[in-house]
Amino acid sequence: MKVGVVGMGAIGGLLAAWIGSRVTGAQISALARGATLSALRQHGVRLAEGEHLLAVPLNVSDQAEALGTQDLIIVSVKAPALAAVANDVRSMCHAHTLVLMAMNGVPWWFFHGLPGACEGLALRSVDAQGHIAALIPASQVIGAVVHISAVAPQPGMVRHGIGNTLIIGEPAGGSSARVQSLSTVLTAAGMAVKVSERIQRDIWFKLWGNMTMNPISALTGAPCDRILDDPLVRNFCSAVMVEARAIGAAFGIPIEQEPDQRHEITRQLGAFKTSMLQDVEAGRSIELDALLGVVREIGHHLGLATPNIDALFGLTRLMAQQRGLYPLAQCVEPQIKS
Repeated sequence: MKVGVVGMGAIGGLLAAWIGSRVTGAQISALARGATLSALRQHGVRLAEGEHLLAVPLNVSDQAEALGTQDLIIVSVKAPALAAVANDVRSMCHAHTLVLMAMNGVPWWFFHGLPGACEGLALRSVDAQGHIAALIPASQVIGAVVHISAVAPQPGMVRHGIGNTLIIGEPAGGSSARVQSLSTVLTAAGMAVKVSERIQRDIWFKLWGNMTMNPISALTGAPCDRILDDPLVRNFCSAVMVEARAIGAAFGIPIEQEPDQRHEITRQLGAFKTSMLQDVEAGRSIELDALLGVVREIGHHLGLATPNIDALFGLTRLMAQQRGLYPLAQCVEPQIKS
């Protein structure tokens, strides 16, 4: 099986190392540039688990055409970078290639095959011109929700933290032979794989928890325990989540949990920095549209007012623009249906 990885950061590197070292016959290729390309050429992808360090050889290039077509492509880039690599993904696909989207947030294909009030809705927040949808057909996509923590302390090296759960599913719902075959491969790589009958539900539920923690931590510089310990901030998080819960219910994915119940789950993770806060501190572009702007867009499409979501989005956008971490171009504001 030929497996290509686009996005050799913490999660992409970890999945490449696990599959390359544990799945018999897997041939791993990676698209990389800069310091990561140099490190991968010299050492392969290095995986640190506890005191053990493993180097996994792979085929690496900065040109997708040089890697050739793949049977499985794992896309694990930050959402703002997806448009830039979509053509590379396309060039690595043959007619039956599966594209596993191991990314955070609501993807462009979210309403592909999801019946309800938003069926077929093209999400401009995450694919403004339809560029990604044109290059990566939803028919080849397998959705994923990653419940794994890892860090990349240096280019070409990943350190596994906790968790090994990966939820996968067909955008159109149900199961299929191809998703079951993919589950077998990923299980052989040591992951606890769950096949979802409706992957959008799993994506939305994960988003419901991190759509507040990420931007508020980026705004304040505070870890999540400090956010939840402040009653005013915690109440604001809850207000945002109530709006998002109403949006989900309106398009067919209700959430039965109360915000305080989700806060208690988050609190169990302790004093951790969110990925968005880490990106701000490192001077990297933030995934604001995929985590928050898209929720706002869906709400406005449904005719639902989102004052708390709007406030959080606007404040975080302005902060990021001031730091050069979000485009300065004026956003097209969605209109609320009358």
